[in-house]
Amino acid sequence: MQKTGLFISFEGIDGSGKSTQARLLADHLTSQGYDVVLTREPGGSEGAEEIRALVLKGDPDRWSAETEILLFTAARRDHLERLIGPALAEDKIVICDRFADSTRLYQGLSRGHLRGIVDQLHNLMIGREPDLTFLIDMHPETSLQRALDRQGDEERFETFGADLQRRMRQGFLDLANEFAGRFRVIDGSHPIKDVAKAVSHVLSDELQRRNVSS
Repeated sequence: MQKTGLFISFEGIDGSGKSTQARLLADHLTSQGYDVVLTREPGGSEGAEEIRALVLKGDPDRWSAETEILLFTAARRDHLERLIGPALAEDKIVICDRFADSTRLYQGLSRGHLRGIVDQLHNLMIGREPDLTFLIDMHPETSLQRALDRQGDEERFETFGADLQRRMRQGFLDLANEFAGRFRVIDGSHPIKDVAKAVSHVLSDELQRRNVSS
């Protein structure tokens, strides 16, 4: 079988468990001999991590939706140039906690109906979608409580409340329909180990289909 890179993203509303599942999948693939890079957005490269601090901390109204779109696009471009692109060129599996789909919702829909601008900037400056996207679906109230219980310093979007979580969940499900070819929806309400098994089962079929070997 021919070896090739694979770009996987995890999406979901805050507190859905997507970050945990991204890490568990990376550990699982690494144990099977795959060369894996686990990263996140916003962030993943030095420049992008600096932008992350700007957009995820502070007052919820610190930035306008338009400014956020520019900041996230700049972070993603740096991330793609310095980490994601080179890793895929070396035939690695890249697992990213959030990618452009989150910007399509958080800035493109929920904060100003600017989806068209998000897509224009994405096509102009990024030009790449994940090969496979796992959407960890979760009840909005449960996920919001989980997110707030973390008590971290990056709670800017969580402070928008349960109404945003409900709209975001539906928005992600709509994206899963729009990009059905790459999205796989996983029920995140089950125990962590069961969700991880569901993810690894789907990916195993995908790796076989793509003839990706360790």
